[in-house]
Amino acid sequence: MAGVDFAGRVTLHDVAAAAGVSIATASKALNDTGRMSADTRARIRRVAQEMGFRPNVLAKSLTSKRSFTVGLLTNDTYGRFTLPVMAGISEGLIDHGVSVFLCTVEDNPELAKIHVDAMLDKQVDGIIATGKRIDKPLPVDLSKLSVPVVYALTAGPADAVTLLPNDRQGADEAVQHLIAERRQRIVHITGPGAFRVVQERAAAFSEALDRAGLPVSDAAILQGDWSERWGHEAVAMLWSGDAQPDGIFCGNDQIARGVIDALRERGVGVPAQVSVVGFDNWEIVAEQTRPPLTTVDMNLKELGRQAGQALLRLVNGEAVEQGLWKLPCTLVVRGS
Repeated sequence: MAGVDFAGRVTLHDVAAAAGVSIATASKALNDTGRMSADTRARIRRVAQEMGFRPNVLAKSLTSKRSFTVGLLTNDTYGRFTLPVMAGISEGLIDHGVSVFLCTVEDNPELAKIHVDAMLDKQVDGIIATGKRIDKPLPVDLSKLSVPVVYALTAGPADAVTLLPNDRQGADEAVQHLIAERRQRIVHITGPGAFRVVQERAAAFSEALDRAGLPVSDAAILQGDWSERWGHEAVAMLWSGDAQPDGIFCGNDQIARGVIDALRERGVGVPAQVSVVGFDNWEIVAEQTRPPLTTVDMNLKELGRQAGQALLRLVNGEAVEQGLWKLPCTLVVRGS
């Protein structure tokens, strides 16, 4: 690479000279076009990276009529669900030179419209809508926009591409794990009954117990809010009765942490006497619980990655299967 001036902006001509190829060959290698050996393409890209070459995105946008940006719209202002989804989207698009910018709308229709209009003014190539509930759409209609839209972890129209975790499958794995641990009296402590995820996880809970020949009753499903406090209260209710459970499946990790703390306060060993499984794999909670929490991971980063790639295919005019995509959850076994 002798003779290349790194003081100013590195140009395509500089990259071609350093790699010992023509400008046309360098351009084709960096744009993943043309015919050449894989080794040559990889070598030119490596040289460009080492030199700090940055393509002129504006020129590229003008020739391709694309902005190489996508908008991410969410009402999850806390970021508990949106941040891992966004990480996956960025990971899935970065190799294609596409950037993501995030707008939070809370539940405000006027704010949502302002952000959507701003995205369209910036000529985004597409929009990904995400949120904090799979049964509640964002407060703005995205169905008639001039750019493609993909929905991830939020409700979308029937004819759209919508990606959700498979809550039933994840809950089934959680209960099967408790059964494999030889637990016979299993209860489910979960969130508000109006949430679709609560309904789906509760249905999977009952079905798994029924398949295993274990007793199923409405009393085994306790609904409250999504909090550690509710986990404490539910344990107090259960331990005020005659027959205490030996296995507890919780609707999220916060409830599970409250359950484990309440059991420890009562001198009940986890998992020696009672096994506990959560849902979400919120690592900041699950890994710091004592003992570390066995829980179900919704694989939100992978969900975001697939959402980003689906949007990219739509932007490129490729056929993408419309409707609901349910992605598998994963049981993460720790110490509880």
